[in-house]
Amino acid sequence: MTKNAILSGSVDIEVPFHDCDPMQVVWHGNYARYLEVARCALLRKIDYDYLDMQESGYVWPIVDMRTKFVGSALFAQMITVDAHLVEYESRLKIAYLISCKSTGKKLTKAHTVQVAVDLQTKEMQFVSPDILTTKLRAKNYVA
Repeated sequence: MTKNAILSGSVDIEVPFHDCDPMQVVWHGNYARYLEVARCALLRKIDYDYLDMQESGYVWPIVDMRTKFVGSALFAQMITVDAHLVEYESRLKIAYLISCKSTGKKLTKAHTVQVAVDLQTKEMQFVSPDILTTKLRAKNYVA
């Protein structure tokens, strides 16, 4: 777990053939989907996944995504994708670590930043909506 994480979630994924290049290495663009799967698992822990976000009147587009490839994920390899919520007050910043499930070897580090956008006005929110803090408090992740 990241030392400053407010909340963490984890998923295991078996790398499918269609995610790989001819050398059986995961094509770099597919890592975004792995992050998405872990991010959804994380958000479900506070009952605020993408459908819940829309129902509350907001969408949360990604405005920044950074990825550092340390090693290569390979076809049929079991990987673990850990997602850690590290900021929530003005944006959702989530840090990720992708590692080999069997060895624990680090493969990829990443982070994403999302901001709330009001569905009606289409305006970006400079402070996260109260619904997010309410959800985090309800599960005792923040005071």
